[in-house]
Amino acid sequence: MKIQFGQSKQSTLGIEWELAVVDSTTYEQVPGAPFLLEKVEDPVDGPIRGEYLQSMVELVTGVHADVTSAVAELRERLEWALSVLEPHGLTLLGAGAHPFGNPGDQKPYEKPQYRRVTERNGWWGQQMAINGLHIHVGIDQKAKALPIVYGLARFTPYFIALSASSPFWMGEDTRFASQRTMIFQQLPTNGLPYHMSDWKELEAFASQLEGVGMIQNPSEIRWDVRPSQWGTVENRIMDSVPTLMEVGALAALSQTLVERMSRVLAKGEQLDRLPFWFMRENKWRAARYGLAADIISVRKDDYIIHAPDGIGYWLDKLGYIADELGCQEQFEHVRDLVRKGPSYLRQRRVAAATDGDMCAVTRSIVEELRAGRPQFKEAL
Repeated sequence: MKIQFGQSKQSTLGIEWELAVVDSTTYEQVPGAPFLLEKVEDPVDGPIRGEYLQSMVELVTGVHADVTSAVAELRERLEWALSVLEPHGLTLLGAGAHPFGNPGDQKPYEKPQYRRVTERNGWWGQQMAINGLHIHVGIDQKAKALPIVYGLARFTPYFIALSASSPFWMGEDTRFASQRTMIFQQLPTNGLPYHMSDWKELEAFASQLEGVGMIQNPSEIRWDVRPSQWGTVENRIMDSVPTLMEVGALAALSQTLVERMSRVLAKGEQLDRLPFWFMRENKWRAARYGLAADIISVRKDDYIIHAPDGIGYWLDKLGYIADELGCQEQFEHVRDLVRKGPSYLRQRRVAAATDGDMCAVTRSIVEELRAGRPQFKEAL
């Protein structure tokens, strides 16, 4: 199976932000996406498009040179969508999963690809009421793509911890920071990328999956990090987040990491690698404990590192690249998330203050989306 990899300028950006449609009064997730999509020019490939469920939409940017302009485009799309939805009692929610809704009540669109997901995966296929944030970063040479895919996947625990926004599932605290991570990996072609030595091996892998009926096209290889046809590496590991501030922070971290890896490869050096089994353990730890996770590192002098310390190490190391790429402001917002709390912690604070009122939790997420910034209450 041939897998295309297009031309792209190094470290350009594209962002895909999945959001749930909810009732503005009850905060229930509702099938309101068709109402919005009938008002856009291209509901399939346009900047505001449909997703798996009739109660989801996706906001998608064009190609941008910097984080500021990408976030500005998302803000414009979001404001337009809200202006259409809110007069009719609907609004949007950015989170990995709805805090109290029953995922089985949410209906997919009647598309062959979505139907295969539902039918093939049985009960798990009916639980896919989950939302993600996908960040594409341009790669200037095809030969760099697979090393960067595996290299970026090593940072999976940090991206999960920073974006985790799905601690509740059907009104119950799962004790996981990201329940979405645990649900999404149940699909057979999802999960961490396997290490591939070159593009030929990747195409052979895809052909094998096609040959046994696992996929019909390369897009059904839904790795947490994967090369895309647009000439980018796509970071797909993150929960959807409530605010544009968080989107910008995660985009800046993705962009600076990919830029650093590209420079390392351009010098003929190799990227550090962590064994797949440790990467898998790190992913589970971050999904379970968020920022409280202890992460297995490649560094022999600091083999186990507390997630905030690991994130801080890389923020210090990548700061000059953020300056060069013009995303220093968004990059520094990562420190705010570490210090004051990602969404899963903010949601739990609301739950604790309201005696477990899931409507109050959901309302707080909606309010953050409108404000564009998290409602930080206290430092950790």
